[in-house]
Amino acid sequence: MTFANNMPAQLIDQFGRRVDYIRLSITDRCDFRCQYCMAEEMTFLPRHEVLSLEECARLVKLFVRMGVSKVRITGGEPLVRKNAMWLFEEIGHLPGLQECLLTTNGSQLDRFSLPLKAAGVNRINISLDSLDEARFRKITRVGDLAKVLSGLEHAIQAGFSNIKLNSVLMRGINDDEAFDLVNFAISKHIDISFIEEMPLGVVNHDRENSCVSNNETLTLLKSKFSLTPSTHKTGGPARYWQVNGQKTRIGFISPHSHNFCESCNRVRITCKGELFLCLGQEHNIDLMPILRAHPHDDGPLVEAILHGMRIKPKGHDFDLQRAAPAVIRFMSHTGG
Repeated sequence: MTFANNMPAQLIDQFGRRVDYIRLSITDRCDFRCQYCMAEEMTFLPRHEVLSLEECARLVKLFVRMGVSKVRITGGEPLVRKNAMWLFEEIGHLPGLQECLLTTNGSQLDRFSLPLKAAGVNRINISLDSLDEARFRKITRVGDLAKVLSGLEHAIQAGFSNIKLNSVLMRGINDDEAFDLVNFAISKHIDISFIEEMPLGVVNHDRENSCVSNNETLTLLKSKFSLTPSTHKTGGPARYWQVNGQKTRIGFISPHSHNFCESCNRVRITCKGELFLCLGQEHNIDLMPILRAHPHDDGPLVEAILHGMRIKPKGHDFDLQRAAPAVIRFMSHTGG
């Protein structure tokens, strides 16, 4: 395989922001059907329209050669992808890759925590929106809370010290669980982030009414917990507060109440090989045809990625008051 001689040491977009973080979806499939992520009845992509694991590995290796130091594997649910562990084993110890991360719903961690640790995964984010079994089933439509909590315990026992819960609060559904979720994170000595619901894909509820702002959540949590602003950074958009006297930090990812685009350092690659330059915009480069047309020459891929840096937009355009979402694709397609 050949490489371009002018391989850049860093990826810099048109606004001078360095891109050193990619989020790669390896499947649009999931064993849950979370209300804010996908429709109840989904049509998933046929296999030939999805990147092979070998193509995923090739892209990760190329981006790392181009200065990316952080890779997050997402889905859908990445661990339902057949032979997904091969990919983690292939990329987990790449020279120059400082962090290999996983976002998961936790349902498969009872089986995969130990091999993930051995493969070089550094951190795990687990989606958890309710601690009530019936409510959890309602939000996920099919999820088993006990299996997720068992998966979390397996990850802790495997030695993962950087585990974070991701929670989306929805008004009238689970917005009364903010205290319980934080207390649960404290009891497990792990972090938690609250994510404002993002208007991606058409769902069967009104996001303008269901979205709970993180300003509201922070005010609520301050009424019970002693919190101090933290300088902790994970390379993503979360802003953290330390729970005083505890190991736990509380993060807030706020695409509506606080636009974080000025410091954006990331791009996303969908399971179809589309390089999305912004979660909330449609600017993208289709890498799959280039991958398949040039199996032994990375030069055209490098050129396409560099072109992507030149069209990366300044920011997203989320507006919950729109009648239709700004972006029609589901979160499960783009990758969490």
